[in-house]
Amino acid sequence: MKIHEYQGKELLSKYNVPVPNGKLIHSADEAAEAARELGTSVVVVKAQIHAGGRGKGGGVKLAKSPEEAAQYAGQILGMTLVTHQTGPEGRLVKKVLIEEGMEIANELYMGILIDRENSQVMIMASEAGGMEIEEVAAATPERIIKQHVDPLIGVKPYLARKIAFALNLRGAALKQAIPFIINLYDCFVKEDLSLLEINPLVVTKDDRVLALDAKMDIDDNALGRHADTYAYRDLDEEDPNEVEAGKYRLNYIQLDGNIGCMVNGAGLAMATMDIIKHTGGEPANFLDVGGGADEEMIENAFRILVVDPKVKALFINIFGGILRCDLLANGVVAAAKKLNLKIPVIIRMEGTNMEEGHRILNESGLNFIVGNGMKDSAKKVVQAIQ
Repeated sequence: MKIHEYQGKELLSKYNVPVPNGKLIHSADEAAEAARELGTSVVVVKAQIHAGGRGKGGGVKLAKSPEEAAQYAGQILGMTLVTHQTGPEGRLVKKVLIEEGMEIANELYMGILIDRENSQVMIMASEAGGMEIEEVAAATPERIIKQHVDPLIGVKPYLARKIAFALNLRGAALKQAIPFIINLYDCFVKEDLSLLEINPLVVTKDDRVLALDAKMDIDDNALGRHADTYAYRDLDEEDPNEVEAGKYRLNYIQLDGNIGCMVNGAGLAMATMDIIKHTGGEPANFLDVGGGADEEMIENAFRILVVDPKVKALFINIFGGILRCDLLANGVVAAAKKLNLKIPVIIRMEGTNMEEGHRILNESGLNFIVGNGMKDSAKKVVQAIQ
């Protein structure tokens, strides 16, 4: 689950990680009042969406007066902000963070993530703050510091000091960076984050160390023990189809193609998308109905797929183990009749009660196309669109 910058900073503050003073607003009038309350000569007006690159897209402005803050907030609120992470459709800005300006001496980068190859948490840091870390990794990888953390020990002062020295921090800034790094790791672990990115981490001219930005992803599997954090979820920032699928325990991810996929099992779903691509088609989604799907779940999965205007054909690829083929066939027939499907439906099913499933499909009176194996089915779904 992604959360907004202002929410991330609330969590960081809970762990004594210094962040700038700021106030969330929803109107231009509120922006002017917030700027007056902050009392700095410059304030930053920042669009709040679940995407990076906001500054390049026009979603971050420096205002030198409350009136200018109100002007910029009025421009940003209600705009469709397009960045390299939103895609061409962009995101509608509904809230803005007004934050104190400060004199910055240095911009750094710090991120914490899970290194799955080593099964450890990894801290990444760089003096190239403010830049896209992917660009730094591609052009000058030597500028990125990587430090793995032993989960039994965590981040002790000596390790934080090692990272701070590698960032060329000295004096008062070094002393502040050590608890900053320790507390940042504490937040990552205790809040069950899968990603924590501070870009930039700034050192001010008076040697303060602060998180000027905060990007967080929270592990969905851990949300059951974080009811307060779950309240941060912003459905307006999520794909409507993915939100709808979540209501029915369906694992769904929207893609850009025109072949809707319904599969049981994540591995088979990945293989299905691969073979569609290999055959010359483009999958419109990842959809795993799971092994315990019933007719109602299959109907809901159908409905979510067909409301996507890009979908021109459906490919149902089921291995009948826990989900029997006859149960799937009944669900598919009921859903197709209820939704009055007009697009081709190609079905490949193998496993338990396969013959009975084929009989149900053949006697349904509907024009299903039954494939003979994955390769044949993929060819048929591509041909159906062409």
